[in-house]
Amino acid sequence: MKNNIVKINDREVGEGRDVFIIAEIGINHNGDVKTAKKLIDMAKWAGASAVKLQTYITEKRVAKDSPIYSILKECELSFSQQKELFNYARDKNIEFFSTPFDDESVDFLASLDVGCYKIASFDIVNKKLLQKVCAKGKPVIISRGMANQQEIDDAADIAKNAGVGVIILHCISSYPVPSHKDLNLETIKALKYRYNCPVGFSDHTLGVETAKYAVAAGADAIEKHFTLSRKDKGPDHILSTEPTEMKDLISGVKIAKEMLGIAMWSSIPAEQNIKQYRRYS
Repeated sequence: MKNNIVKINDREVGEGRDVFIIAEIGINHNGDVKTAKKLIDMAKWAGASAVKLQTYITEKRVAKDSPIYSILKECELSFSQQKELFNYARDKNIEFFSTPFDDESVDFLASLDVGCYKIASFDIVNKKLLQKVCAKGKPVIISRGMANQQEIDDAADIAKNAGVGVIILHCISSYPVPSHKDLNLETIKALKYRYNCPVGFSDHTLGVETAKYAVAAGADAIEKHFTLSRKDKGPDHILSTEPTEMKDLISGVKIAKEMLGIAMWSSIPAEQNIKQYRRYS
C-alpha cells in the first residue's frame, strides 16, 4: 500500500482517486433510530461515500456536571441500536463507520468489522485511545483541530508504528467557523507534504462552498455534518447540510476535481481546431 493511498474496504482514498465524502450524522439523529435510518437513506440519495456516527458511553465521555452531559445522554445510542444501523447501511451499500470515545466503544466497532475508525479533534492528544484504535488494524481518520505540529506528529507516529493507514483531516474546531480567514486551507498541502498520506477537510463552515475550495486546495476527503433539517433541536444541526445541499456539495466537489484534472505538458484535443493559427518564427 502506498502511503498516499488508503484503502477503506473496497474504496481507495488519496491521490488521483475520487474525493471521499463523509456525511457526518454524529448525534444529529437525536437518539432516534428511525431518524438515523432516514439520514442514512438521504446520505445515500445525495451520493455520499460514507456515513459516520459517534459511538460513546456518556459517563465515559464527559463528567456528569459537564454542560453537554444531558445532550449527549439524550443522543446516546445503544450498541444494539448501532449494530442495527450498521446492518441497515450495509444493505443500502454505503460505508458506515464511527468515532469511538472509549475502549468499550472501540471494541464494539471492531465487532462490527467497520472499515475504518475516526478520531475526533478532541482526542488527537489521547494517545491511549489512539493506540487502542490503531491496534485493531484498520485505517484511522484523524481530525487535527486545535493540534500543533508535535501533537500531529505523535498521532501519525502511533498509526505508522501500528502499520495502519492514516488519513488526516484539516479541521478548525469552531462551530461554526466564524470567518473564511480562519480556514487556512493551505494547511492541506502542508499536511500532505509532511506526512505523505491522504489529507482531507472536516468542514464546520456554514454552506457548501468551502468544501469545493478545500478540494481545489488538495483535499482527498470531505467530512460535513449532515441533518434532515437545520431547524431540528440539537447543537450540530445549525452547521449541518440538509440532503439537497449535500447533493449540491457532492456535485460541486466532483466538478472541482474534474477542473483540477492532471498536470498537462502538451496540447489537448479541445485545442486542435485552434492550432492552425499558431505563429512560428
